[in-house]
Amino acid sequence: MSQTTNTILMIRPVNFRMNEETAVNNYFQEELNLKNTEINLKAQDEFDAFVQKLRAVGVTVIVEEDIKSQDTPDSIFPNNWISFHKNGDVGLFPMYAENRRRERREDVLIRLENEGFRIENIIDYTSAEEEGVFLEGTGSLLLDRVNSKAYCALSARADEELFIEFCEDFEYTPVVFTANQTVDGKRLPIYHTNVMMCLAEKFSVICLDSIDDKKERKNVIKHLKADGKSIIDITEEQMHQFAGNMLQVKGHNDQRYLVMSKAAHDSLTQKQIDDIEKFCPILSSSLETIETCGGGSARCMMAEVFLPKV
Repeated sequence: MSQTTNTILMIRPVNFRMNEETAVNNYFQEELNLKNTEINLKAQDEFDAFVQKLRAVGVTVIVEEDIKSQDTPDSIFPNNWISFHKNGDVGLFPMYAENRRRERREDVLIRLENEGFRIENIIDYTSAEEEGVFLEGTGSLLLDRVNSKAYCALSARADEELFIEFCEDFEYTPVVFTANQTVDGKRLPIYHTNVMMCLAEKFSVICLDSIDDKKERKNVIKHLKADGKSIIDITEEQMHQFAGNMLQVKGHNDQRYLVMSKAAHDSLTQKQIDDIEKFCPILSSSLETIETCGGGSARCMMAEVFLPKV
């Protein structure tokens, strides 16, 4: 079992803009004083440059075009609606924003099969939407695939009962906590676990300050340390530059890279960079428009493909 993969699914945007339906609880989103067509063109440029950088180091990137008629402004973040697993299982997840539910596409699964991957079972949680219950894929779930643990910061987009159900179905030990950020002087839940925490093979980048409850914080640290992971702590300010939204991937000759945005990279101290580079090089790309309007960054754009080959 491996924590990292060399195959990533990415969706190229055609209608990218600030999604008004997600802005209600994604406090990372901001308005840009640009027309939507301009925003989308900038996002496409950032997307293409990012894909090119990943491919240049040997990451296999499967790019699927978004469908214009679907009008899905956040389709660039596929990791929220689907997860792929080593045994051929696929998870389909319930989404908080109604216009994000249209991102789920069967043709994406067909594309993966055409690329030589085997899909055995589809475990579909999407009916939970009817009850107003959500769990947004590997945005909400941080999977330690080697140690069979799943970390989840509860929020309007991450329901505890559904998280536990996922853990039972996929045989993960649940590690549950709440992570907050300061918005207008109030502590409010962070919308996705993967903006405050990243799990790599031998280390974790995490904003421990966001876990206000001391017991919960200690418990998360205990689990990470028990699995031999070094902890690289980031500040809330760095988290706002998407320094928690990183993903470790494999390139040529199984070389590992920690992938992040330029903003995340620029926010790190030299010591934090050194601590990461003890384990693997950093690969960063400018995602300014995507981060500002979408409120998500590099990690959100990559759905890891762990499916077995036919």
